[in-house]
Amino acid sequence: MELHIVLLVVAAGFIVGFVNTLAGSGSLLSLPLLMFLGLPANVANGTNRLNILLQSLVAVGSFRQQKVFRLREGIVMAVPAIGGAVIGALLAVNITEAVMERFIGVLLIIMFFVILYKPERWIKGHSGETMIKSPFLRYIIMFAIGLYGGFIQVGIGIFLLAGLVLGAGFDIVKANAIKVLIVLIYTPLAIVVFIMNSQVDYLLGFVLAFGSMIGAYVATRFAVGWGAVFVRYVLLVVVFLSSLQLLGVFDMIFMI
Repeated sequence: MELHIVLLVVAAGFIVGFVNTLAGSGSLLSLPLLMFLGLPANVANGTNRLNILLQSLVAVGSFRQQKVFRLREGIVMAVPAIGGAVIGALLAVNITEAVMERFIGVLLIIMFFVILYKPERWIKGHSGETMIKSPFLRYIIMFAIGLYGGFIQVGIGIFLLAGLVLGAGFDIVKANAIKVLIVLIYTPLAIVVFIMNSQVDYLLGFVLAFGSMIGAYVATRFAVGWGAVFVRYVLLVVVFLSSLQLLGVFDMIFMI
């Protein structure tokens, strides 16, 4: 691999790790980059999971070091997501994601206005005061989010944040920490599925992950040091841009 390609991938990885840790949808950058470098879509999808795994490992370690969350809180929320992620990864091996991307794009537009309308829920948290009262329903939602995460990963962080803030009542900084723990727990299971189907490029995956680990570490320091208000603004920007990308708006602009 040529030096300028390595530098490009590492730089992109830094941005992906930073965005994924503070919000989500960093894969909107990493997946097109991997495909631009010659990987088929399904191999890019599998290769991207190495990057997700290692950046999540760094982010969880840094959040834990800063005492942002308790391990048990994240594990309880992760259990239903794990089952969904394995099923999603099995589906991703053979099914196209184009229609799903459009559907998720519409959901992200709705999410943007939800975040905009109720800032106090995202900034302060409301333990015991949640939009989803039933624990069973919360677990079903986490399973569905895990299913999507196993399928394609794009935008999974945003939906996990919504489930943890609106469903479990965490503030956005704590929800971010638990979000990356959930992703860390289910991603190895998804990776196994892609490896078994020979859909992982290890060289590109580890180079991308190197930059992502640095980006994830920096993001955790920003999240804790700058607080929930800063993270909420980052989330708003990422949700808005991600929805436009998934709906194909940028593609139409570039065609003009």
